[in-house]
Amino acid sequence: MNLKDYFEQATGLGVLSTVAGDGTVSSAVYARPHCFDDGTVGFIMPERLTYRNLTENGKASYLFHQTPENGERKYEGLRLHLTKVSEDDDQERIDGMRRRRYGDARDGRHLIIFAVDRQLPLVGPGDEGSQQ
Repeated sequence: MNLKDYFEQATGLGVLSTVAGDGTVSSAVYARPHCFDDGTVGFIMPERLTYRNLTENGKASYLFHQTPENGERKYEGLRLHLTKVSEDDDQERIDGMRRRRYGDARDGRHLIIFAVDRQLPLVGPGDEGSQQ
């Protein structure tokens, strides 16, 4: 599935989970990722717990629950297993990418870019038949 096309059309709720160096897990609500032509994805984040965890452990998981149409009860969406590949602190670039504004646009946010190691449906093992 082409993630760029998917996330340009999908609406829903996303949760980014990270793990600190000591193994402590954290989850936070995050918007849809920014999808780049090379297949990587990025999230803009302030210097809080998720960012600190990613400085200690570059692995993350993103769960996206797609909003069902007409109030139907469906469990559609994606799970992405991610590895941090780079970080961009160019505040002008970040400001140009931001979809929403919370506070000052130049308040020390970071663009964390990830390789997508694995892509699975929200529910079930996916095409590979492997463990969730």
